[in-house]
Amino acid sequence: MSVDNPLLTIQFQIPFDRIRAEHVAPAMDQLIARSEEALSAIVSETSPRTWPNTMELFDTATESLDWAITVVRHIESVSTTPELRAVVNQVQPLVSAFYSSISLNGELYSALKQYAATPEAASLTGVKKRFLEKTLDGFRRAGAELNPEGKTRLAEIDVELAKLTMKFAENVLDATNEFEMILDQESQLSGLPPSAIAAARQSAESKGVTGWRFTLQAPSYSAILTYLDDRSIREKMHRAFNSRATSGPKDNRAIIDDILTLRKEKAILLGFKDFADLVLADRMAKSGQAAWNFLEQVKQKTLPFFDKENSELEQFRARLVPEAVEPMELWDISYYAEKLRHERYDFDEEALRPYFPLPQVLDGVFEITGKLFGIKVSQLSGVPVWHEDVRFYEIHDTASGELLGAFYADLYPRETKRGGAWMDAFITGRPTAVGKFSPHLGLICGNLTPPIGDKPGLLTHRDVETVFHEFGHLLHHCLTKVEVRGLAGTNVAWDFVELPSQILENWCWEQEALNLFARHYETGETIPSDIFQKVRSAKQYRAAGAQMRQVSFAAADLALHMFYEKATDHDPVSFSRSILAEYQPARLPEGHSLITAFTHLFASPVGYGAGYYSYKWAELLDADAYTRFREDDVISSKIGAAFRDQILSKGNSEEPADLYRNFMGRDPDPEAMFVRSGLAS
Repeated sequence: MSVDNPLLTIQFQIPFDRIRAEHVAPAMDQLIARSEEALSAIVSETSPRTWPNTMELFDTATESLDWAITVVRHIESVSTTPELRAVVNQVQPLVSAFYSSISLNGELYSALKQYAATPEAASLTGVKKRFLEKTLDGFRRAGAELNPEGKTRLAEIDVELAKLTMKFAENVLDATNEFEMILDQESQLSGLPPSAIAAARQSAESKGVTGWRFTLQAPSYSAILTYLDDRSIREKMHRAFNSRATSGPKDNRAIIDDILTLRKEKAILLGFKDFADLVLADRMAKSGQAAWNFLEQVKQKTLPFFDKENSELEQFRARLVPEAVEPMELWDISYYAEKLRHERYDFDEEALRPYFPLPQVLDGVFEITGKLFGIKVSQLSGVPVWHEDVRFYEIHDTASGELLGAFYADLYPRETKRGGAWMDAFITGRPTAVGKFSPHLGLICGNLTPPIGDKPGLLTHRDVETVFHEFGHLLHHCLTKVEVRGLAGTNVAWDFVELPSQILENWCWEQEALNLFARHYETGETIPSDIFQKVRSAKQYRAAGAQMRQVSFAAADLALHMFYEKATDHDPVSFSRSILAEYQPARLPEGHSLITAFTHLFASPVGYGAGYYSYKWAELLDADAYTRFREDDVISSKIGAAFRDQILSKGNSEEPADLYRNFMGRDPDPEAMFVRSGLAS
């Protein structure tokens, strides 16, 4: 078994066609043992301590295990089976316990401190000095200086959090998949665009049912809430989506309570007031209170615009439906907002879909980033993948021809695949020569509109932004030039990691960029200038609502991790609902329980827990950083080269605030975010 186990050896072209559930447990046992041997070698080293025999070995000790568990977790998230789910649940506690044990290993911590006391360590500069300092600080914050009882309890907490968060994610996937709505009368489809109707028909046919099938997957759900005339169906879909994982064996409410309790206990055990302070100590915000203050400032500055938007929408609805007596509900907001957008700007988002077939969008993001950052992306066939929809690409440096990295792209929804969009890293390349690295390997995943018959998957403009966003994360990984694995690529502060992704979204709003790829899938024509001007004019439409929505998620997240007390608040769902209600354009209905399916917060031991504010924090940075391009040339290879050199290639080799200042020549200007959104006072 071990000789043939494809998880035991790091492979750049991962043998997804050979990995089976039965490989997982034996591989984890052997790779944990291998990692333990590498760490023991550091402890037992008898010669004088040096960078290679201590810090370099520490940086690479778990590399094979990191690769294998990332691959396994990835397969479970995109192509799950009962057998794979069972074995992942089996090994997850073991892997989590091992990783937790590293920072609790007193002998290893002592060995690292011994190296820190050497003359060589004192002379370190740059990334090596930073890695040593951050490693020791990480050990302290992870419990290395706790007493034996404290270390034992911390390890127990980490194992339990791994189990609970895995179960949370499984429940969300299962609860999402178990819902379907079959409409059997064409009159019920009134208002829906042809693309949504065709997709629903194809979905029904795939299940062998008559009619039109709608699910809680993003393309299906969003179409119903935005366009369907039948209010009762919109309500049913909205209630179903926002009450996922709240009943039966898939009920996440108690799991959330347990996760919050354990996270707080862990923080207090490590000497922090709460979980927010624990995880933010190593991020740009530094503390939960600083992040909360930031959100409150954004909220207060946005509130007048938000109130105005909501009043305008109420007035529009009253004019459109004068006989309506009931108040506007959350399942009405997107529907009437889209109608008001159409009236105000004579613009229907669906009109853009024909210009955004997914293959062309991918070509577009490759071409634009190629011009900006001096890279060339090309597809490579014949590589093993986990599903026939998956594609594999290589990234070369345009000037030198050097292979910088490669990635998989899996962009269509499946019932065996979790929702949302994300990027992940499989392999971080090593230095091979001065300025040269072995290639990096990553992936991007999404749940975008799939092809229907012979017609390609046609994306909304928001979908296009999503593709650019995730590719920005990927470039942050694949263009890194940091010699220490633990500080390379996206291993940066979480309130900085969204800068490379969010800044790429800006090119989705530039006609010069869109003309490179946005062409009608039938005629080949670019987006007509009159339609594009409507798109630009509508860009700031209901920007306050969009901003308050993101702030509401971030505020609920921080409040749960800073202020929630089980003894007095009783229930995290109702507690979070009281927070979310402050930011809504309509009242929250009974039963609304968004957090029971909020995988960003509760699908991993840390994830975006106490860190969802990072999206807004990074939006401030990206809006300001993009002004360099707008003031010069939006597809400037000169400024793009600076961004690649000073941000994308640097990983966590310097403080993020310093990296930002190196690129901009100054600190960020918060006003840029409000100006771009049309929310400046």
